[in-house]
Amino acid sequence: MSYGISLDIGTSGTRAHAVDLSDGKILSTSVTECHPLPGANIMDHLTFCINVGTDMAHEILMDTVNKVIKTLDIDLKQVEKVSICGNPIQLSLFQGIPVDDLAFAGENAHKARGIVDQKRDAGVYSAVDVGMDVPDGTELYVPPSIRHEIGADALAMMYKSGFLEQKENCMVTDYGTNAEMALKVGDDVYTGSAAAGPAMEGQSIKCGMLAGPGAISDLEYDFAWRCKVLDDDIIPQDGDLIDFGLGMVREEGPMHGKAKGITGTGVIAAVSVALEEHLWRKGKLTTDDGRMTLQDGYYVDSHDISEAAKAIGAMRAGHFTLLEHAGIKFEDMKTVYMCGASGTYVDAEKARAIGLVPPSASTIYQWGNTSLAMATDVLRNPELLDELQTIADSIRANHVMFAKDKTFEQIYMQELSYWDEGMSMEMYNANNAMVGIQELPKPRGKTTVHRMVQRDIPDLGPRGLRIIHDIGTELVGSMPGCTGCKKCEKECPEHALTVGPDKTITVKTKNCLGTACYRCQFSCPDKVFKYDNLRLAAKQ
Repeated sequence: MSYGISLDIGTSGTRAHAVDLSDGKILSTSVTECHPLPGANIMDHLTFCINVGTDMAHEILMDTVNKVIKTLDIDLKQVEKVSICGNPIQLSLFQGIPVDDLAFAGENAHKARGIVDQKRDAGVYSAVDVGMDVPDGTELYVPPSIRHEIGADALAMMYKSGFLEQKENCMVTDYGTNAEMALKVGDDVYTGSAAAGPAMEGQSIKCGMLAGPGAISDLEYDFAWRCKVLDDDIIPQDGDLIDFGLGMVREEGPMHGKAKGITGTGVIAAVSVALEEHLWRKGKLTTDDGRMTLQDGYYVDSHDISEAAKAIGAMRAGHFTLLEHAGIKFEDMKTVYMCGASGTYVDAEKARAIGLVPPSASTIYQWGNTSLAMATDVLRNPELLDELQTIADSIRANHVMFAKDKTFEQIYMQELSYWDEGMSMEMYNANNAMVGIQELPKPRGKTTVHRMVQRDIPDLGPRGLRIIHDIGTELVGSMPGCTGCKKCEKECPEHALTVGPDKTITVKTKNCLGTACYRCQFSCPDKVFKYDNLRLAAKQ
């Protein structure tokens, strides 16, 4: 028997299918609970790679990839093909390609630093050469990026959702840490990517987790609010019935006692409920304890709501920006596609009410993980790479860099004021009008929602799902002048760092917040801690 492996390398984790190449059927699925590199978003991973070097970042990622494929319940000696999908940074880390051209945007920046632009077109490579533990001769299929931060995963959401075949104006968004989105107006496609942050994936949330068994994924109104909890097959089931006004459990559901945390869509549901129940005011939850307790002791607090609000604001700013560049109004855009785990499990009506979906949307299609799905399609039909390259080439002309866009900046600042300072929507629209930006209409009427899949990964295969916890490696180092005071260890918010008796510092990469934190380095009283001097444990 010959096998293939399809991989989705995401900012929040790695997902993999084992596929029987004789009939194309999925046999098993493995996923990780997080990314092995320090940090919780794409910019953290990019900065880490720039600071410590491509080789180290590549080695850490490949260590995890090899751990994942070993759990797929197949004989790896019989693997003949591997296909992969992900954003340009993650695929570059996987292939060991320098990411300097992604870190510094603009021709002038590249010339000043002597940066060479890397080609990220479709191609066939050696899986062994990139470090995978598979037989010599195993082919690696890599689909193309579109442009800069819009990669193969963005192409996947357009290709798999049916967005490209839609005749009417429409928009597609992959709801994740790095929110890729595209707007189709006639034959023109406008693309962009918003750094929404990890809250959409249930990360940087106190009780957060990825969409997996035990995750609270939604809240449905049933005279009170019914928690929906993902079962072992990652399908939402009834949990406890919560009365947030009284702060009590009204009724225990079938999934009582089985919750393990709250995924991103659960946080989004909590935001919607907080607004509907008038529990959110000027950046604070107004409950007695400043929390919304769901079931089994899991809760969201004001910090969690604020983190989710930043993600909502970034996505709404992105949607605004694409519409402005295309020269159309919200009212002219009625059809929306939602992809990714958050696009699968989130309640589409709640998403529209709080701003994740344009308020003008009347028809919404919810899809699952299109990145892994497209990688699996390529595995079954490698000739698809040529078609994907043609599509990527055809939509390169209308890419919008949100980081340098005035509309995005204006809307995002408005969003922060709306969520954290209590700015009214009337003032929001008045401020936009002053700079010539269209107003944000109110959601009206019911939407027609098409749930195209039951879960994020529709087909787990007969051998089932495995969730991999043992990922990441260790960074170690000794800092000259270190006194062993352990201030760095005490300051680490994720308990990722320890100082040994010999003053050797050890950092667990999967737990470390990386450049978004650096408390260890900043807290050193003698200023001798240099995070970038740490090296992989195996290289000591």
